[in-house]
Order: sequence, then structure tokens, then C-alpha cells
Amino acid sequence: MKYWRQPLDLANIKVTRGRVIIIEDRCKGCGFCIEYCPRDVLGMSSSFNVKGYHVPAVLDESKCVNCHFCEALCPEFAIYSLEVTDAK
Repeated sequence: MKYWRQPLDLANIKVTRGRVIIIEDRCKGCGFCIEYCPRDVLGMSSSFNVKGYHVPAVLDESKCVNCHFCEALCPEFAIYSLEVTDAK
């Protein structure tokens, strides 16, 4: 079958992977990053930071697609993600 353009399922789409870094001392425990993560990478930990807030924890880093949505939501700039490259 001939298409006028290549369908997305036939395209070679590379999914990026990310590594989430949390600056625990900046976090105020609002939970926005946990609630709105589209891939459920984060969860609330039982530990406290120096301010006395529960901080998020990375539950499954392999699910992170480096979308930077957690960065955009964080009012304290306490979380960011870096792209992970496969060293093969």
C-alpha cells in the first residue's frame, strides 16, 4: 500500500530516556511533580528534608521520557531531568 506520507507506526521514532534529579533541600513537598507526571515516575518518600517536608522519590527511572514536565510544574525549581544516552 502506498501512502502520501509515512505513518507514525512505520517511522523510526527514538524515545528519549531521562534521569530525574531532585534537590531535596529546595523541595516544599507540594506533590505537583508526583500528581502530574504522565508516566508515574515519582512517588512520595517517607523521608523528610531539612525544612521538614516529605520529598518525592524516583520510583521507576526507566519510565522517564525526559519530558521536563516536572521542571515546569515545580514552584521551587527543586527538580529537573537529564537526557540519558545509551552507551553501546
